[in-house]
Amino acid sequence: MRQISLDRLRTLVTIAECGSFAEAARLLHLAPPTVSLHISDLESRVGAMLLLRQRGRIAPSAVGETLIAHARRLLADAEQAIEEVRRQAQGLEGRVRLGASTSAIAHHLPQALERLGAAHPGIDVQISVLTSEETLIQLGDGGLDVGIVALPQSPVKGIRIEPWRKDRVAAFMPAQCQSPRQVTPQWLAAQPLILNDSNTRLSRLTTEWFAAAGQHPTPRIKLNYTDAIKSLVAAGYGATLLPHESAVATQDPRIVVRPLRPTLWRALGIAHRSENTDRATEYVLDVLRRLREAGRH
Repeated sequence: MRQISLDRLRTLVTIAECGSFAEAARLLHLAPPTVSLHISDLESRVGAMLLLRQRGRIAPSAVGETLIAHARRLLADAEQAIEEVRRQAQGLEGRVRLGASTSAIAHHLPQALERLGAAHPGIDVQISVLTSEETLIQLGDGGLDVGIVALPQSPVKGIRIEPWRKDRVAAFMPAQCQSPRQVTPQWLAAQPLILNDSNTRLSRLTTEWFAAAGQHPTPRIKLNYTDAIKSLVAAGYGATLLPHESAVATQDPRIVVRPLRPTLWRALGIAHRSENTDRATEYVLDVLRRLREAGRH
């Protein structure tokens, strides 16, 4: 069935409001025959008269009143849709889907989101807790717009990965643990351990750090959630290796943090599609890049 044109509905509403075919044609910048054609087309579609001449003025029939009420809602919805899309195209509003690990979400993204909210309050950032591998897969499939991923990563077609920041990895241990001032792989391997799940980049980094010293410890438990790991450390369940974000001022008194020897770094990158990024996504990327630059000074 052929659809009713919004232009024809707009013509009907305009005639009803001004009471004249000629005046409607002037307001809509249409030729009078075109206005008549719009109405006759609508009347043939519904099978009834829509407009009646009353006391020298055009007025809607009962059927016309019903269609006009629906037409006003449809036209208003169409205008709202166009306005929302226009604002998204300009970056005034929009949704950006971002994937990151719990550590990045807890310690790095709040500052970025605060700055974004101040500059672009109409942009909604939807965050998913994902590993770096999951983030890159979803970026490639179109399920995400931006990702925070651990480096290094193998090249992914259509995805650009920019270096973002580096954090020292440190040993987190129960406060009652008698630990050296600098923790070595040999010493830490002898402790009860809580480590990241093996499908994370941090797990591979720490495994390589131990293996370089000839150590291959078996942890008591593997987790992906930083806060859960720290809670277990605070409870005395074991020690762990985690990035030590220097910006985090508060520290649980039940946990001691010691530097590693040799030093170990966890690097993060910003991942996004190489082409066709919308304005809202560009604003998010700009905020993240500004934080990267600020961290270098």
